[in-house]
Amino acid sequence: MSTDVPHEPDAPLEAEFAADNTDSDYAGEVDPGLADRLAELDDEVAEQRAASLRAGLSDYELDEDDLDVLEAAEAGPDGITYLPALPVLAIVGRPNVGKSALVNRILGRREAVVEDVPGVTRDRVSYKSEWLGRRFTVVDTGGWEPDAAGINASVAAQAEVAVDLADAVLFVVDINVGATATDEHVVRMLRNAKKPVILVANKADDAIKDPQAAELWSLGLGEPWPVSALHGRGVADLLDHVMTVLPPVSAVAKQEIGGPRRVAILGRPNVGKSSLLNKAAGEERVVVNELAGTTRDPVDEQIELGGRIWTFVDTAGIRKRVHLQQGADFYASLRTAAALEKAEVAVVVLDVTEPISVQDLRIIDLVLESGRALVLAYNKWDLLDDDRRRYLEREIEQDLAHVTWAPRVNISARTGRHLEKLVPALETALESWDTRIPTGKFNALLAELTAEHPHPVRGGKQPRILFGTQASTRPPTFVLFTTGFLDPQYRRFIQRRLREVYGFEGTPIVVNMRVREKRKR
Repeated sequence: MSTDVPHEPDAPLEAEFAADNTDSDYAGEVDPGLADRLAELDDEVAEQRAASLRAGLSDYELDEDDLDVLEAAEAGPDGITYLPALPVLAIVGRPNVGKSALVNRILGRREAVVEDVPGVTRDRVSYKSEWLGRRFTVVDTGGWEPDAAGINASVAAQAEVAVDLADAVLFVVDINVGATATDEHVVRMLRNAKKPVILVANKADDAIKDPQAAELWSLGLGEPWPVSALHGRGVADLLDHVMTVLPPVSAVAKQEIGGPRRVAILGRPNVGKSSLLNKAAGEERVVVNELAGTTRDPVDEQIELGGRIWTFVDTAGIRKRVHLQQGADFYASLRTAAALEKAEVAVVVLDVTEPISVQDLRIIDLVLESGRALVLAYNKWDLLDDDRRRYLEREIEQDLAHVTWAPRVNISARTGRHLEKLVPALETALESWDTRIPTGKFNALLAELTAEHPHPVRGGKQPRILFGTQASTRPPTFVLFTTGFLDPQYRRFIQRRLREVYGFEGTPIVVNMRVREKRKR
């Protein structure tokens, strides 16, 4: 029984191929007339040839998966649908009262990073949730403190912005501590915002503590709701009440767009990912600080850039291998990987003032493994001197030779320099990611390549490509039906030719094989 054999970065076989194919240089340039001949080839003639090749597969053993691949319908263009803006519920309070734990309880899953130390959440982070058949947006915020300085001041400012952009607010207080001076400062801020406020007395783990909630009437926000975010006690009743306060359609949120392209911003800590998001948004959307590792939760933001709406996702910097991390950094890395899986294109930010590191290469490999489109953003270009530029070009040539197909953008997230060049790079990468090659043209390309550069003989046999088809897009995935195993170098050779003829700039290409034997008569 044979299965798909994906393209893998095996040890190169250049020397072996050179010995077997002295007249055929697999690393050489493609026949300059090949692209023109394929372009001139009549589509109807090409499809007839492909149909003939496909009919020849009936002589070979095929299973149900093979038939599914052969019968796969070509995907149509993706549409964009406009949906009503979901009501927004902001959750605020001083540090370490359990805001993120309450967010996770409302969502019904562990989404927000939670650790038993104050100040884990720093940005305002939005999540989609549902209760009683109604969808709404929950916004988690960092702890609000009066007279905060440094990074804490930025965290507090983001919490205030979250209140301004919400339809209702959950004000969380620790029932075991009671109302503090900081809580009273938060109440004044909430009254100035003039938004509906629901007072939540968290950490009421049992009914014995419920009477303590009566002390919170002194804050002047009405009846406190005793809950336990940790155990879920009282949260259902709280959400029932929230549904009576939230409007059906948000009065403050933008119209939600179902289908804006999702862009994940990845990189090592402190390379300028959050600065890039803020500059693209034109406002201080996420907390930026010289302290490495400021971002911990992936932050989604819809941004209008280049005349289009994009969903940019700022992620936590990947410091080192996940299994060597601890606490909030460990969960932040897991959420970064999850954010990448939900994205369509990844912008990997590289700091040009520092040498390309193993961490940078690991992040790029993470994108390649996920199959997402890729754009390389070389940040802090305004700080680059001539000596460092020469070294950088050498590092790119040596360390990033495997992603020469990725669009490159030289930017400065701090000043906004060349930020406008990011949009064409994203559009190019996504267009390639969505590209589908007609089956007839693909088989014509394979026929040309195998005629000029046949696969070398292995063990007295020469594998042949019977038929090829593009099984899917996102990323472009090609399936080759063959009579034997194709060497990894030969598959890379096919990938190179696909790029030289059809571009595929900004997207990885997957070439799988299905080795099939002739039916026994």
